[in-house]
Amino acid sequence: MNTLISLHNKLFGTIELASDFLLPTLARFGFAAVLLVYFWNSAMTKLGSGVTGFLFPSDGAYVQIFPKAMEAASYDSSQLGVYYWLIATAGMWAEFILPLLIVIGLFSRLASIGMIGFIIMQSLTDIYGHGMTDAKTLGAWLDVSSGSLIMDQRLLWITLLVTIIVKGAGPLSVDRLIGRLT
Repeated sequence: MNTLISLHNKLFGTIELASDFLLPTLARFGFAAVLLVYFWNSAMTKLGSGVTGFLFPSDGAYVQIFPKAMEAASYDSSQLGVYYWLIATAGMWAEFILPLLIVIGLFSRLASIGMIGFIIMQSLTDIYGHGMTDAKTLGAWLDVSSGSLIMDQRLLWITLLVTIIVKGAGPLSVDRLIGRLT
């Protein structure tokens, strides 16, 4: 029995020593593999037309972010004020910039905090703005189903990001490279 316990402790002790490399690197890889293209595709739908599209979001951006306000404005984004433009533009930029920062490992802790805020706002918009309240889409924790779009998936997304907040970007990151240069 002592041999088994000793083997267990050696094996998992080695894994624990590797956790400063393994966990943040795996969390960033998981984010890149699962969420980078998802958020960039979403951001692309928000880009306006032409060279200045990054400054003037498409009507689709307003529909996605402010569904009820757009409906009230007969889907004419020019009827919405500067406040709406500012949020739509910031949301579009956040979907491009924050995932990139996480993947390359630059200011990754701050970018992860920003992404968590983004995911929370996205979820609230889906629930209250788009009315995604059916049981299958909304889901519930600690139930039989593990595939709901909001409660289950987004908890896993946030868990990846919390790992980066706690452990940093890891050794394969711009943050680490900058740390070595200073």
